[in-house]
Amino acid sequence: MSELGNIKPLNEWFKKLDTTPVVISGPCSAESEEQMIATAKELKKIEQVKIFRAGIWKPRTRPNTFEGRGLDALQWLNEVKQETGLLTTVEVASPKHVEMCLRHNVDILWIGARTTSNPFSVQEIASALQGMNIPVMVKNPINPDINLWIGALERINKAGITRLAAIHRGFYPFEKTMFRNIPKWEIPIELKSRFHNLPILCDPSHIAGKRKYIAEMAQKAIDLNMDGLMIESHICPEEALSDSEQQLTPADLDQVLRGLVCRLNCVEDAEVDRLENFRDQIDSVDAQLIELLAQRMKIVEEIGEYKHEKNMKILQLQRWEKVRERGIELGKTLGISESFMVQLLRMIHKESILKQNEVMNRK
Repeated sequence: MSELGNIKPLNEWFKKLDTTPVVISGPCSAESEEQMIATAKELKKIEQVKIFRAGIWKPRTRPNTFEGRGLDALQWLNEVKQETGLLTTVEVASPKHVEMCLRHNVDILWIGARTTSNPFSVQEIASALQGMNIPVMVKNPINPDINLWIGALERINKAGITRLAAIHRGFYPFEKTMFRNIPKWEIPIELKSRFHNLPILCDPSHIAGKRKYIAEMAQKAIDLNMDGLMIESHICPEEALSDSEQQLTPADLDQVLRGLVCRLNCVEDAEVDRLENFRDQIDSVDAQLIELLAQRMKIVEEIGEYKHEKNMKILQLQRWEKVRERGIELGKTLGISESFMVQLLRMIHKESILKQNEVMNRK
């Protein structure tokens, strides 16, 4: 059983973290001292923003692209801290980065998606953090592997870091989608269900990839009870040297935050009975669904026996296409989205194929 010990809630990290949700903002990349100071001063005017972020070292897919300003940018970040009083956070990918950040009074470190995907790199950072008293946030890996994410969190926690948080920034899509990274909200939900005490923030900028989707993704994160948001903001996004399409001006960020609806975690006692009644209905329907699936798999097993007897192939493509088409059409008439029906039917079909294969090989 995985464990994360002595994890502190966000509001115990620093006295300044007194808003819900906690908002981290700043440019994708630190480009110049003027850009950093100008952006930070505007962000300081937004009450919810408590932490200023900036990319000092940028992990780029290909060489000869902008890879950050390095040491100079750390000095600019210190100027931001002195002039605005905002806390600061930086992405680190090596022990050298950790050492330089600590030398320049960075308040919070975060580990990026590419680094999280490499246990060797995470362990090197964890070793560099041994005995340090600094908060660390860990972004999800590029691919939707919850155990890789948990492993990175465990490595940092075992180094003695108790001010620890996860950041959900979506996962690399193998197919073209409307978002830069597919959210797969079920993964951070599963992480939260395993570790109730672990703060989880959301990075809607990297999920959205475009400014027009950021508010929608931020609201979704808040509705799912995430503890904070990391949203990229640039004083002039059109001139940004990296990720220009997903950065908001501080004024636009203020509008997004003002538009967020923060819902209640629970209801008054008078409403509990009604909510429990709804939940009882859900439990009853779920039980029926599971019983029906079990009946379906029993029939699938009999089909496998028949196919074995008649020496037939397992996959009958025309039949599968008919099942899928009918299911999607019926779902539409009942108000169920096509995307959900496609995923559900695929999962059922996959399990049916596995069941038939098991029967035929057993025979």
